[in-house]
Amino acid sequence: MGKITGFMEVERATPRARPVAERITDWDALYQPFARDRLQEQASRCMDCGIPFCHNGCTLGNLIPSWNDWVYRGEWAMAVETLHRTNNFPEFTGHVCPALCEASCVVGLNQEPVSIREIERTIVEEGFSRGLIVPRPPKVKTGKRVAVIGSGPAGLAAAQQLTRAGHTVTLYEKNARVGGLLRYGIPAFKLEKRVIDRRMEQLLAEGLTVRTGVCVGVDLSVEQLRQEQDAVLLTGGAELPRDLPIPGRSLQGIHFAMAFLGQQNRRLAGEDISREEEILATGKHVVVVGGGDTGADCVGTSVRQRAKSVTQIELLPKPPKDRSPETPWPLWPIQLRVSTSHQEGCSQEWSILTKHFEGEADRVKRLHCVRLRWQENEGGGRPQMQEIADSAFSLEADLVLLAMGFLAPVKSGLLEALGVALDERGNVKVDARHMTSLEGVFAAGDMATGQSLVLKAIAGGRQAAKGVDGWLRGGESVLP
Repeated sequence: MGKITGFMEVERATPRARPVAERITDWDALYQPFARDRLQEQASRCMDCGIPFCHNGCTLGNLIPSWNDWVYRGEWAMAVETLHRTNNFPEFTGHVCPALCEASCVVGLNQEPVSIREIERTIVEEGFSRGLIVPRPPKVKTGKRVAVIGSGPAGLAAAQQLTRAGHTVTLYEKNARVGGLLRYGIPAFKLEKRVIDRRMEQLLAEGLTVRTGVCVGVDLSVEQLRQEQDAVLLTGGAELPRDLPIPGRSLQGIHFAMAFLGQQNRRLAGEDISREEEILATGKHVVVVGGGDTGADCVGTSVRQRAKSVTQIELLPKPPKDRSPETPWPLWPIQLRVSTSHQEGCSQEWSILTKHFEGEADRVKRLHCVRLRWQENEGGGRPQMQEIADSAFSLEADLVLLAMGFLAPVKSGLLEALGVALDERGNVKVDARHMTSLEGVFAAGDMATGQSLVLKAIAGGRQAAKGVDGWLRGGESVLP
């Protein structure tokens, strides 16, 4: 700890978002630059808490107090090295992670927590600008070949770890570019795609082979893949979206969130989308069904596409303004969170159940909804929803975006062809080494755990790489 009294002398500060009127006219980054001297002041707020509960919140086990101390002292090389010990891509988590670590920060018991996420992100930017983040190709090759299928955060992390362990790794991606939902799901204003491209230059220089536009199980048979590779790691994510099977669902103008967000990202990248149905919010009344981060991304994207109006509805009740007593420190708090997208122009409604869609000329025109009351169970368990009498209402809608999360991996194609066992939730079942029911076939990330966070996907990819490496060596892994 660099400054014993830092947390008492310095108030929390984070970068300011660009003015709403400016940022909704483009797809550039949301936040303004943050002075390095101010960031070092923020790092001084990390206290000598004895037991760093931020570790409890971070699935990756990031050495947060250590790199906060290095930043405060201006030792950027040590900060970069310490940060990368546990996280292959801190810039990804520094941009899009909800910062579970900050919710567990000891300073946060009675003050605002340390600005951990911003410090993490800035360490990476300093690392690249100072030439401290460079390729680390293996010194010795093992002669073993590994296929990693899926280039989201789990696949990228595993591919880099396995390449550095000396294996010959080929990364397969069905889309035109790598990144998974980092590339096609998260809007550019939250994560500029140059951030992915910059890191990919490092991975390629380390010896990783990338094959895009290849859907394994369709374009490349699993039989051929297994013959060519010594091990296979599945990191294809949980891409099966939760649907809303109510009357009128077949009307045109009702789309899953990822179809909408992915198309906009491909549009910005200059990819050919001429053979897709165009999904645009321009001049339309948009209703987003689902109150999570994906729903908020749909809101921000719709605003930038010049929607006539944007309404977001959520089945669950409105969270409390402050931390709920049910989630005391250091747990991730249940409380109301207002994203930058909501600040840009959006109406939000909670405890809303959509009963059916109504259309004209086979296109959706409105949603018919009812308000809910959530009743606590006397014996405990989940609250039960009750429709409030005479609360029915309708919402005008020319475009409906379903953002209610994901259920499991897509089974058709790769998983069906492999025949791997699934767990009770429909995810790929793995053992402690991340091996599936097939010898030499592993799985990690959302494909094995279900929908989760970027940091958990990176952690899963690192753990799976360790399992693959140990299995290939017939003993202990050389990976951390």
